[in-house]
Amino acid sequence: MTDASHPDKAPHIPVLLRPLIRAVSPVSGVWLDGTFGAGGYARGLLEAGADVVIGVDRDPLAFEMAEDWAGAYGDRLKLVAGNFADLDAHAASVGFAALDGVTLDLGVSSMQLDMAERGFSFLRDGPLDMRMGREGPSAEDIVNDAPEALIADILFHYGEERAARRIAKAIVSERAKGRITSTLHLATLIEGCLPRKKPGQSHPATRSFQAIRIAVNDEFMSLVRGLEAAERVLKPGGKLAVVSFHSIEDRVVKRFLAERSSRGGGGSRHAPAEALRDPGFDLTPKKAIPPDPEEIEANPRARSAKLRVATRTDAPARGVDAASLGVPQVEGGW
Repeated sequence: MTDASHPDKAPHIPVLLRPLIRAVSPVSGVWLDGTFGAGGYARGLLEAGADVVIGVDRDPLAFEMAEDWAGAYGDRLKLVAGNFADLDAHAASVGFAALDGVTLDLGVSSMQLDMAERGFSFLRDGPLDMRMGREGPSAEDIVNDAPEALIADILFHYGEERAARRIAKAIVSERAKGRITSTLHLATLIEGCLPRKKPGQSHPATRSFQAIRIAVNDEFMSLVRGLEAAERVLKPGGKLAVVSFHSIEDRVVKRFLAERSSRGGGGSRHAPAEALRDPGFDLTPKKAIPPDPEEIEANPRARSAKLRVATRTDAPARGVDAASLGVPQVEGGW
């Protein structure tokens, strides 16, 4: 969730920016911000000492919003439209075959949540869209055209929604009367399927909206591909910093880094021993960094954020099995 300036809105706060800069310091060389958003991390890295930052984003709005300030950095800031899943190719496209650092701020950005017309928020009425790149099938398409079983699987596996089947059944029943086209229509429908929320609990539609957004944007597989790409493109000693807000995303990042920082070997006595291998990353620090109380008070959206940082070694990059990282498998993908 990145810093942004938007008409009639106060600037959003880059989550965990200060801890991130501290964890990767000293900052120098060429960095890639794979989730550029409103440029909060990119600007932080440039001001901390990066020679060049490559800002990558699949949302055209990110670059429209940067027009007012990006020019002040001249050639030190290079903007590339695309998915961070292909971040090594994006770096090469602007002349860099290897990087000193990569940052990823996962999930939907504050600027996207705050714009009703993007359809990400269940608190603001707008078209049921949720596309980060504004192309391909939208949330409206999934809600109105996907089979009931697939909707239930998306809600359960991507959103960890226990009432997934009940909600999917209600969606199919409702859409038989006419297409579900607005965020509040869907949010109200979901709310009616669940017990009344208690004080302090999240909105009943939170998990379902999250799950549908993840399906629309293929976020989990983009994350796996992005982690692989970061391993390929980082120089020895290069830093990888990932901020996640979703428990499954954090699990994927945690397992990837744990697997990549291990030498292998050991394993079950019932299975063949794994060959020893040189680790691709050193974990520095080993545990996730959470926001401090002051940051949560200033920006409540930071409360679920976790920062994980690792340092690239000189070991060769390898492929990865998404299932082994805990990526949910939904049959008959959208």
